[in-house]
Amino acid sequence: MGKTSSYRKPFTRRKDQKTDYEQRLQLIKADKPRAVVRTSNNHTRVHLSEYDPEGDENTAQTISKQLEEYGWEHHTGNIPAAYLTGFLAGQKADADEAVLDIGLRKDAREGRIFAAVQGLRDAGVEVPVGDEALPEESRMRGEHIKEMSGKDVPSNLEEVKENIEGDY
Repeated sequence: MGKTSSYRKPFTRRKDQKTDYEQRLQLIKADKPRAVVRTSNNHTRVHLSEYDPEGDENTAQTISKQLEEYGWEHHTGNIPAAYLTGFLAGQKADADEAVLDIGLRKDAREGRIFAAVQGLRDAGVEVPVGDEALPEESRMRGEHIKEMSGKDVPSNLEEVKENIEGDY
């Protein structure tokens, strides 16, 4: 039996399918902050992350639950809430531009991820994505919600947006 082994233990986060290190390296090489967007059934999280060898530094951290502080009275897991979450993160951000980091998610065009990106863009953070990926204005206002479920359209979107702008 040999004294050394050629076996190399894989990174735990790669094995658990939590991190794509090749994609992460390409984003870090861009030398711009990463606009990290993560979604769950009930919330959207947006923050800007800058690479540091000792650990990434996260700024402008926002979760859709924080929209309640600005007068949002509806569910926080939909496209209008994702847009406002991105807008809030963009208002908090120091950066003028960022690259999009969606992690291991597939890029569902016109979904919550790209609604958050549109919110970042409207707040002044330039994130390069194709315009065909961004949701239509009617979806950002939540008109599709009434068509699909019969529930009321989130009517206070502009009011919440103005409240966010007033704080920053």
